[in-house]
Formats: sequence, structure tokens, C-alpha cells
Amino acid sequence: MSPSTVPSVIHDVFRSPADADGDAVDALNRLRAARLSGLMERSKCEKADQVPWNARSFPVLAALAPVMTSPEGEITYPGDPMCLYAALSVAVDSALRSARIDAGRPQETPFNDLCPAWQCPPTKENRLAAQHGLRFGHEAEGTPDAAVFDPRVWDEKARADLRLVVRRHRPRVFLVSTVSPGHRYALEMARLAKEEAPDCLVVFGGRHMDETMRYSQADRSVLLEYSSTLLAIEDGRAEPVVDFCVSGEGYFALDLLLKAIALAMDLDRTRARVPDVVEALALLGASGLRIPGNSLICARDAATLHAFPVRGEKYDLADLPSPYQGFAIRSRFPVFPMPDRTAARTAHMTVSNACPYHCDFCSESALVVGGLKRFGKSPAESALERVCEYVSYGAEAVFFDDSIFWSGNFPAIREFCAALRSARTAAAPEELPERCRRWITEDDDWERLRNLQFGCQVTADLLTTLHREDDVRAMLAALRGAGCTYLYMGIESMSSEVMEHVHKNIRRVTDFPWKAKVRTALSRIREAGIPVGSSVLFGLEGETRRTIEETVHEVGQLVDDGLVMLASPNILTYHPATRITKSHGMREKLDYHSPDIENRPPYIYFEEAFPGVVSRRLSEDDIWFIHEATAKRWGAIRNSAEPELR
Repeated sequence: MSPSTVPSVIHDVFRSPADADGDAVDALNRLRAARLSGLMERSKCEKADQVPWNARSFPVLAALAPVMTSPEGEITYPGDPMCLYAALSVAVDSALRSARIDAGRPQETPFNDLCPAWQCPPTKENRLAAQHGLRFGHEAEGTPDAAVFDPRVWDEKARADLRLVVRRHRPRVFLVSTVSPGHRYALEMARLAKEEAPDCLVVFGGRHMDETMRYSQADRSVLLEYSSTLLAIEDGRAEPVVDFCVSGEGYFALDLLLKAIALAMDLDRTRARVPDVVEALALLGASGLRIPGNSLICARDAATLHAFPVRGEKYDLADLPSPYQGFAIRSRFPVFPMPDRTAARTAHMTVSNACPYHCDFCSESALVVGGLKRFGKSPAESALERVCEYVSYGAEAVFFDDSIFWSGNFPAIREFCAALRSARTAAAPEELPERCRRWITEDDDWERLRNLQFGCQVTADLLTTLHREDDVRAMLAALRGAGCTYLYMGIESMSSEVMEHVHKNIRRVTDFPWKAKVRTALSRIREAGIPVGSSVLFGLEGETRRTIEETVHEVGQLVDDGLVMLASPNILTYHPATRITKSHGMREKLDYHSPDIENRPPYIYFEEAFPGVVSRRLSEDDIWFIHEATAKRWGAIRNSAEPELR
């Protein structure tokens, strides 16, 4: 079954190059002038630049939908919600710049009249006071950081907390980022927000939108997967609690949508209706406003679906505003220990947005994401500046979340490592590159940079068959010399019977089976002096109880031999857009919307695992066996310990 074509009103007004309609430009200018006059009248101000911030701003609440219902068995370090921070980066930057510019200069202001209530970034004091896993306590009002709900676990306490947060913030817009396993909870979060703030507009984005909603230029139609938000609402499987959905390269699209919402709001109550936002979007497009990237904005207006496909210019990932500009770093990763045995404050960073490999089970593949974006212009220098920025925010370590560090490009890795090593070993801050000196301004910044640790992700083939041994060893030495103290590698399975079915960028070499390849890669990393964490995925094609036992045993041998310091068992969970979901016949069966699915043992012991969406190659008995056998054989290095808090 192919994706469903949903009847839609297509507004094809965001095409590059710009083709502005003169009448639309005049109408937009008149509207903006009238709204500015209305703001002045409402605020009793004679001049536009006298309009106070509280008269111009409207509250926005952002949330990350969790994927777990119980803290029991949690296997991941609860890092910062970078998918949410990244999605907000352009909109937050626009709001912060608007707050710094007079309302009397509307042509210079990203938000021309009303603006999200993100007035300023956190101060350094706020950033350094931020605690691991905590929120709504150390955040300064008016910062984007104070308007994020990040529960991590969806339970009765989280539901009650969300109600309290919505009552406190009274948001006009509720932004939710969700992956597929969190989608049912995202829908419930939207319902609760609507109950507490009925006039609030709900916007969904995130990987679930990317995988389930796209625009077909050939057919001029919106294509929706069975598990998509909009189709679930259309056929009654989900409540109509979502007003807008954004998919694709949404950084600029979300910023555009918020500007349209601001333009559509009534000035007295700062509330907007969906039809007025649709009209504002159409007017902005007809007036010639263009944004980069390819994305899709869909609006639900009663029974009508309005679609705004965006086809803009390409952009450099390094040109996007910093995701942490408006947010404190809260992650504490115990794999980066400090001298006092506490876990380092760890920033997340990416220099590419997708994986260049095409594993059939992975939702991070460039085939699923829609293309590969990287730091392009002066990549090493740009990445070093971003690292220095995060150090100035309090980062003591950085983990690169790229599926493969620098997309596996050895020259890029070596160039970045050389730049970082030079910065860390400089005699004084004055010797840093000019673009870094603006961030390293205090003694504590300098101290953190000199002692900075970092980690990243690699693959077995990257360290064996894809490059010569000498080049691999030189690259690993460069990583270690630049301060890399942790590598993470996906083992997937230790069974050749399973790995022969994996559509992965694996160079198959006679007499060099996958098991030997994994051990060789791990040995080379150990010889370079870098600790390694690993992930193991059960439930791939060809999996049986015998292959499960083989993998558990072989990974146990790696543990015994000191080749891995952490082993994380995972269960294959179907993502809507992956090839294995289609080949297993699960594309039209994924239930990521029903609110009453009981998530229970043994599923709760594995991140993202739920009844009905895990691998068809595993029975529930198999999942229990995996949980118990890995706990027994791998011992203390299975999963992670909670970091020690300061």
C-alpha cells in the first residue's frame, strides 16, 4: 500500500526565485503599518520604538514528546533535546534579534510587530546553574530556555506537570517535536494543552513528521503514511488536536510559520485562528518572501487541509544559528569523567544532518531524511568556533551526534582535529583564531577549552575495510591527540547470518567476516587509547534464538577482553519510512497513535520498544530472553549508570 493522497488546497507560493505580486506587497505593507499603529494606540505610545516588549510579545511553549512510560530500565544518558533545539534555532534567533531592534524599524526586524516572548538568551550565571535533568527552576523568564517542557518519561506526574506549565505560561502556540515512538504521547500532550488553553495553536514537527508527510511535486499532492498525524486525524484514529504540521528541512519553515502566526494574531488578545494564519502565509508568499531548504507546512482548517510546499535555495549547515544560543547545557555524561569523579557538562553537536550509509532499518539515513547536509564553508574553522561557543556556555565535553563523525571523511576529521588540538594547546587565548576569541573571554572558558573532552560515532567498516590500516591508525591518533576520550560504534549483530541481510555500507571481504571486522576495529581503537561504547540491535532480518545467543555470547567476549566499556542492547523498532518496515509488511500496521497501548515489561527495558511496533522476527519470549541474558552476560557495562549530579 502506497502513501495516501489527501485532498488538499495547495498554495504553491514559496518557490525560488521570488516572483512577487505587486498588489500583495502593497497589501502586506498596509497590514504591517496598520498593525504597528494599532500596537502604538493600544500601548498609548506616540512613537513605534516606545512600544513595550510585553505589548509586542506572545508566549510560546515548546516540548519534546518522550518515548518512555517508566524510568525503569532506562538505557540512555538523558541528553539535551537537540532535535527540538535545532528545529527552534532559526525562530529563536529571529526572536532574539527582534527583541534587540526597535519596533520602530520594522524592515530591519525579523518579527515585524508581535514576536514570540523569547527576549534574551540565558546569562552565563543561568547556564552554569542549570542542572542535569531539571527544568523550571534555574531558568530566567524571557529566555527560550524557560519555555521548554522536556519530561523524558510520560506518566501521571508528567501529565500533571504539563497542565501546570500550560496554566503558568498560557501559551498562544504549543510546539511539539516527536519521533514515531513518542507520537501517541505527543497527541496526548496536544490534547492536554488544548484543554488548558483552548485558543492555543498546536504545531507538530520532528522526525515522525519527516517520515510520514511529504509533498509530491509531480502530482501536486500531499502524501501521508498510515501512521501520519494528519491521516490519523482524518480517519478518526486520533483527536483533531493538531493545527499545523511541519516536515522536511523545518528550521526556516517553523520560523516562517511563527511569523505568519504573529501577523495573523489579533492585537488585543494576541490569539490567532488557523484560517487567518493560512491567509497570512499566502500573503507572505505572494509578496515574495522566500526561505531556504525544502519543507512542507500543512494547516488543518476544519475539514480542509492547506499545504504550503517550500522549495528554496540550498544552505550550509554551518550557517544555521547555534542550537544552544537560547538554551542551557544540562547533559552530564559519565563517559566524560571530571577529576572530582563527577560527570562532565556535555554539549551535543552535529556537523552533518544525516548518515551517508543506507541501512534498511535506520531512520537517520540520508535516503530517509531527504539528503545530506554538512558544514561546508571552512568546515574545520566553523566547527571549532561552535565548540568554543559551547565551551563559553559551560561545556566541559562535547559529543558529536553525527551518525558517523564528519560523514566518515578522513581529511575532514584530520583537519578538524588539527584545529582543535592547536586551540587546546595554545599558549594563551590571544593565540586562538579570531572567530574563537570572541567566545573564550574569561579564565574559566580558557580552562574548559584546554581540558575539553569529546566523543563521536564511527563504524566497523570505517576503521577496517574502507581505508588502509595506516590511515585508520593515523586518524585515530589524530582524534586522541585532539582530546577524543570516547567513541561509540554500532555492532548491530555478531551473527554473520544476520549481517548478510543488512543493507549497510559494508565492504564484504572474503575471509574477513563481520565478527572479525568488529573485533579488529575495536582493537585498533583500544590501541589508540580511546574507550569505546557500543550498541547492539536485535530483531534484524534472519534473527533467531540461536543468532541472539551467538550475539550475546560474542559481545560478552568483547567485554571480557576489555574492548568495550559499554554495551547497549536495543530491539528493532519499525520507523515509518525505513525499507525494513516495508519489507516486513508493517507500513500500514504501525499504531503510533492509540493512547491506550500498554507499555509493559519486557518492552520498557528497551528504548522505543512498544508492543505491535517491534520486529516481527522476535517473540515476546525472545525479548525477555534478550533482557535477561544481556544483563547476566554483559554485567555492569550493560547500558549506563545515572551520572552523579553536582
